[in-house]
Amino acid sequence: MRAISVRQPWAWAIARGYKPVLNQATDTGHRGPLAVYASFRIDLGSAENHVVRRAVSTGWDPADPVTAIGGIVAVVSLAGVCAPAASPGRCGCGEWASPGAYHWQLADPRPLRCLVLALGQPGLWELAPEVADGVRRLLADEPVRAPR
Repeated sequence: MRAISVRQPWAWAIARGYKPVLNQATDTGHRGPLAVYASFRIDLGSAENHVVRRAVSTGWDPADPVTAIGGIVAVVSLAGVCAPAASPGRCGCGEWASPGAYHWQLADPRPLRCLVLALGQPGLWELAPEVADGVRRLLADEPVRAPR
């Protein structure tokens, strides 16, 4: 299973379905399941972003397992990539899309009921087999859906 490292509170926003676009510097041919790794680094500047403030005000709970750091908090489906950097004009990826970035379009967020510990890596990376097994076991249990 492939994974991507994301800082908090962005990992939480993705896991809970508030952030359907992940801005990246590069394109990818990968489509399908993508584990969301909540990195140890926190984006302290995100508190100034009005979109983050609105999302956090609707459901941030420090007891929520997807607010953790240092492991896999969710699995999403990477449905597509919009490449506005390669084409002029505004795309339709919404308010989360940053100009000049590749917009990885995320769908079907499946937050995990507990953190699966892992060591993250930059970029798109492959989960260790034992970590991927732990994620699959949690996904097979009972799906935890977030209120939207």
